[in-house]
Amino acid sequence: MAITFEHVSYTYQAGTPMATSAVDDVSFHVPDHSYLAIVGHTGSGKSTLIQQINALLKPTSGQITVDDFTITPKTTNADLKPLRQHVGMVFQFPESQLFEETIRQDIAFGPKNFGMGETDANKLADAMLQTVGLDSSYADRSPFELSGGQMRRVAIAGVLAMRPQVLVLDEPTAGLDPQGRQEMMALFARLHREQGLSIVLVTHQMEDVAQYAEQVAVMRAGKLVKFGTPHDVFRDAAWLKANQLDMPRAAQFAQRLADRGLAFDRLPLTAEQLADQLAARWPREGAAHV
Repeated sequence: MAITFEHVSYTYQAGTPMATSAVDDVSFHVPDHSYLAIVGHTGSGKSTLIQQINALLKPTSGQITVDDFTITPKTTNADLKPLRQHVGMVFQFPESQLFEETIRQDIAFGPKNFGMGETDANKLADAMLQTVGLDSSYADRSPFELSGGQMRRVAIAGVLAMRPQVLVLDEPTAGLDPQGRQEMMALFARLHREQGLSIVLVTHQMEDVAQYAEQVAVMRAGKLVKFGTPHDVFRDAAWLKANQLDMPRAAQFAQRLADRGLAFDRLPLTAEQLADQLAARWPREGAAHV
C-alpha cells in the first residue's frame, strides 16, 4: 500500500496553553511494497508520525493517504476500522500486550474481533506461529512461559494474523541481544520480500537502515529534514553529525580507508558492499605489481 503525507502536522493538546508541536508540515510519498526507515534523535517526532498512519493519532492539519484510505482531522472513528485491519502496528516491547491464556488464543484474538470464526482464527494462528519461526507445539502453551524473544514473536504473529498490507515497526528489536535482533530483522525482510508487505521501521540502528531500507526519512524537532535512499542520507558525515546520527559501521570503516587514500566508487554502507568493492579492486591492484 502506498503512503502519502501532505503537509501533515500534529499538536498535542492543541488549542490549550499546553499545546506542543510534535510533527510540523511533513510531506513525503512512499510507493507500494516499499521499505521505509524513519530515523532521528529522541523526541524528533518519529513515533507521533507513525501513529498517524493508521490514525491512532489524527493529524491536526494536513492529509494522509494510505492506498484508498484518506485521513484528515475530520476523519471519524467509524471510517477507521478497515484501515486499521490493513495497517499492523508493532510497538516497542509488544510482548507486554500479551494477555490470553494460550499462545493460540492470543494470536487468534484480533481476527475473531474482526468477525472471523473460531475454527478459522485458530488455524490462522497456527499458521502465523510458523511464519514467525515457532512450531505448532507452542500453540497451547502460555505466552508467559516463553523467553522474551519468543514472546515478541508471538506478539508479532498476532499482528500478522490480521493480514496487514503495511507493517509499522516502532523500535521492534529494542532490548534484544544481537542474535535476536538479527533474527527479527531477517523476519521482517522475508515478509517484505515474500509477502510484499510495505514496511515502515522506526529505529536507532543505522546498520539496519543500511541493510534493509529502500527509503529513509530523517526527522528533527518535528520536521522532515531529509528524505531519500540510504546512500543519499549517509554520504555526508558532517551532516549526520550535525543531526546527531551515526554512519553505519561499514561506512565509518570505509571512510577511514578513504581518508588514507583508498578511493571508493560509491561509499559502501554494509559489510557486504565493502567486501564486494575491496574484492573487485584488489586483483587489479595486485596484478599491477606483478
